[in-house]
Amino acid sequence: MTFTATVFIGTSLDGYIARPNDDIEWLTSRGEKAGDMGFFEFLDSVDAVIMGRNTYETVIGFGEENWPYGDRHVGVLSTTLPEDTDPRITVYRDMDTLVADLERRGAVHVYPDGGRLIQSFIRAGRVDRFIISVAPVLIGSGHRLFGELYDDVPLRLDTVADLGGGFAQLRYTVEK
Repeated sequence: MTFTATVFIGTSLDGYIARPNDDIEWLTSRGEKAGDMGFFEFLDSVDAVIMGRNTYETVIGFGEENWPYGDRHVGVLSTTLPEDTDPRITVYRDMDTLVADLERRGAVHVYPDGGRLIQSFIRAGRVDRFIISVAPVLIGSGHRLFGELYDDVPLRLDTVADLGGGFAQLRYTVEK
């Protein structure tokens, strides 16, 4: 059985997930008005979290007591992070090894997190759903959620919700 993957992420209206210096204060400060945007309910549906090195280092920066993933399998896709960095994570060097290990573990629902990692999942055809919370701000530059693609990725709009605080949440299914 193969797993499904759902991207759950916040962006600015102009499609950025962070400023050029990786700052996300523009999102977190506004997000307080919208609450958790359904993140913890979503996280409860996930049995594996996969992130890139930058996202991992951001999460670690929140402090040991703020590790949000509990006992879920957490993987970091990185060619440079030492494999023994953190006993809570598995370091993967490439997408093929990552996918094979998730399937071997019997992962059912995977949460890919981090801009470049999400782009890698999209290019590999491994994203099944998107939950995108759009912040009421234009930031003009930074790290985009979506990068270059080899082919179109057709989407079906499932729902649009007003989360409060000016946030809209878009839910899409990838049509495969």
